[in-house]
Amino acid sequence: MVNIHGQKTVRATAAGFAGASPDSFRQVNGMGTGVVIDPRGYIVTNFHVVEDVADIRVTLKDERTFSAELIAYRKQDDLAVIKISLNEPLPVIDRGSSDDLMVGEPVLAIGNAYGYENTLTQGIISALHRDVPVNETQEYRNLIQTSAGINPGNSGGPLLNIEGQMIGINVAVRVGAQQIAFTIPVDQALATVTNMIEEYNRKRSSLGIEGLLATDPMSLEIASAGSTDLQPGDRIVSLGDQPVQDRFELALAALDVRPGQSITMRVERAGSPKDFTLVAGNPSINGRGVTPAELVWEWIGIRAEPLSVTAVRRMNSRLGTSYKGGLRITSLRSGSPAARQGIEPGDVLLGIHEWRTASLDDLEMIVEHPELQRTAETKFYILRSNRTLYGFMQLANRPVSHR
Repeated sequence: MVNIHGQKTVRATAAGFAGASPDSFRQVNGMGTGVVIDPRGYIVTNFHVVEDVADIRVTLKDERTFSAELIAYRKQDDLAVIKISLNEPLPVIDRGSSDDLMVGEPVLAIGNAYGYENTLTQGIISALHRDVPVNETQEYRNLIQTSAGINPGNSGGPLLNIEGQMIGINVAVRVGAQQIAFTIPVDQALATVTNMIEEYNRKRSSLGIEGLLATDPMSLEIASAGSTDLQPGDRIVSLGDQPVQDRFELALAALDVRPGQSITMRVERAGSPKDFTLVAGNPSINGRGVTPAELVWEWIGIRAEPLSVTAVRRMNSRLGTSYKGGLRITSLRSGSPAARQGIEPGDVLLGIHEWRTASLDDLEMIVEHPELQRTAETKFYILRSNRTLYGFMQLANRPVSHR
């Protein structure tokens, strides 16, 4: 378990980004909890914990603090995956199952309650399969209701059974009530996280097996062979040096695979192991022949270049931040969404739609992400004159190739 904290930039008035006064923005401290799902530093938390946070900070039990990158999220399910980079493996939480939970079963909740790190509370499962409306557009489904003390800062932390296994991710409390709190069942949460990571992986590289697996999220049998040497009924045992038992573990094992990389996949066929060498492909950027740079120019209206390592270091030293990078705007297309929002050459683009823009690769991934394609209004963060500001761009339909 880790503690998550950071500052959110909040618009204090309804003024637009362009020409906004200094009083139009304010900083609000936020906090929450996360659980380590992979020793390389991948962490699951609630999306509302990291929403709008430009610099996500993660503190480990030994009090070391790292800056985290937002890898993937699903707003409607209030789940997010973030990553920290460190030189040694992290301990991974022991996963249980939420299929066999019983009302009255004792449970424990751990979290960063009101900023008190590693707070442990005890209770019982009060009810199962609760639907909890949040507002007119969002509703939590199929939650565990518990009497364990869950407070602000517990969000994203684990709910444990008496064996210390995670059976849920704490998500909400009933305002004004006592001993009523809610948790996303672990099986439901990990199925969502699996889909998020698989989608993220497809944008980075392709192993050629993405459409061959059985539809059951907890099964690793090959359903169809396609053009590969795999056969229907083959059971995937490992990818690289990572043993895998389900789609969640396979998605994690494929996270760091890059285009052109060779990786060994072991399967079990008729009771015997067989090894295959897969070469990760480079997914087609798009089907229209538009390069990522052209797409950014046509759709958003900017050209940018990454900050040097020295410039990033100076920026962080000056601002007391831990940004991993940024993109300096070099030119704007007249009449573009970026130009209409008052972005100027020299501004440093820090993020778009909850993702960091530390490099041009990040920007390419962002403009190809389905979440950006589905939204007409896109949030962005820039650094200007030592101040972090944000605004909203109204994006039209994605452009087609003009070549």
